[in-house]
Amino acid sequence: MGLSGIAAIRAAAWWCVAGTASLLLAACATYDPLPLTTHVRLKHRLAELVHVGVRIDRPLSVYDVAVLAVENNPDLMATRTQRGVARAQVLQAGLLPNPSINASYAFLLNPPAAMFDSFSVGVMQDIQKSITMTGRLRAAQAAALQVDASMLWEEWQLIGKVRLLVFDIVQGEKLHRVLTEYRDVLQSRFDRGRRALADGNVTLATVAPDLAGLGETRKALFDLDRDQASRRHDLNALLGLAPEVVLPLKTQLQVLQVDPKVVMRALTDLAYRRPDLIALQLGYRSQDEKFRGAIVGQFPALTFGPTLSRDTSDVRTFGPNITMDLPIFDRNQGNIAIEKATREQLRAEFNARLSAANSEVLAALATQRLIGRQLEEERAELPVLQGFANQAESARNAGNIDERAFVDLVAANYAKKQAVLALEQLLLEQQVAIATFIGAGMPRATMPTEAAYRELVR
Repeated sequence: MGLSGIAAIRAAAWWCVAGTASLLLAACATYDPLPLTTHVRLKHRLAELVHVGVRIDRPLSVYDVAVLAVENNPDLMATRTQRGVARAQVLQAGLLPNPSINASYAFLLNPPAAMFDSFSVGVMQDIQKSITMTGRLRAAQAAALQVDASMLWEEWQLIGKVRLLVFDIVQGEKLHRVLTEYRDVLQSRFDRGRRALADGNVTLATVAPDLAGLGETRKALFDLDRDQASRRHDLNALLGLAPEVVLPLKTQLQVLQVDPKVVMRALTDLAYRRPDLIALQLGYRSQDEKFRGAIVGQFPALTFGPTLSRDTSDVRTFGPNITMDLPIFDRNQGNIAIEKATREQLRAEFNARLSAANSEVLAALATQRLIGRQLEEERAELPVLQGFANQAESARNAGNIDERAFVDLVAANYAKKQAVLALEQLLLEQQVAIATFIGAGMPRATMPTEAAYRELVR
């Protein structure tokens, strides 16, 4: 076997070793199957929920239900997986590009005087991607923090939905009791009229209004029952509970106290309190880094590395090898324009959302003031009508008032009670909306610093 044959065997062996080493270095991750679950996993008992810190053996407060929703809501649990994706993107953005190796080997087929095969080996590194790595990393870090803020906003909105449903359910139960009492009064009146009609003491025209009033009240009760069932089903869905599970709720709700002066002060730093506005700012910061990276990317692509070579006469050379694009046609102007326009779009979206948030709060405050005035007027009239109803009861027992007048006075009292309950419910809904709009209870956020960015990749 000649020298060229021996060299060929050595070269083949070297390439086998190099290839095997590369595969071993790359083969760090392993595949694990994760099959989909195709059956429903609704909880059929309250004890099946994650309820750390919540006493489920007693009626639940609004706070208790909100905690259960944040811990068990199926949509939130799915959304939280985005955090892992964002962290993986931060990891990817912080990795330097792999160096590339290029090699060639030329066999000497017809040697005149030389007795050596030629070869060339070089290692190259992409300089441009290494320079822009910091910008990509900062953009990915801001995007990861944006995901956190967006998830917090979803949790905050979920808490608002839970509060509304709990308030509506409890107020609905109060209204149900009022309608039931009124229905019983009308039912008693109608039963007496029907007996009197059978005895021939009254006419059909006398009984007809009682029958119509009783039918309307029953319809109102049926409608309320359907509304209550729908609200409870919606609340169960937010907690991942089966529809048949009945949540025990406290009848005395902790009403949110919304001070208009506090709300107006909160508007001054709303951009640093509401999670959705914070998320938009972080998204803008991420896009700003992308725009900066696009500007850096307008410089020519550059790769650099050492090269070792030998020719057929055994002359060996070693030196740098540089490859650079000529920026004649593409100077990355297209990407720069895209990233710049996207940054401007995000800036406009943030300003629009901030303006809309302020308008929502101011409109909700105005509506709350209007409902508050109406509620005061209705509550002021309620004792008067209650007194008339009590007097009507005594007068009827003494035979000093006819049945029709008694029912009219009682009906007016119950109508006023329903009006008060309806306004109380509207006021509660406005208070929940305002608390959600201003991020009540949320601390003032401080935008992340360089140290916070570095913490993401530890």
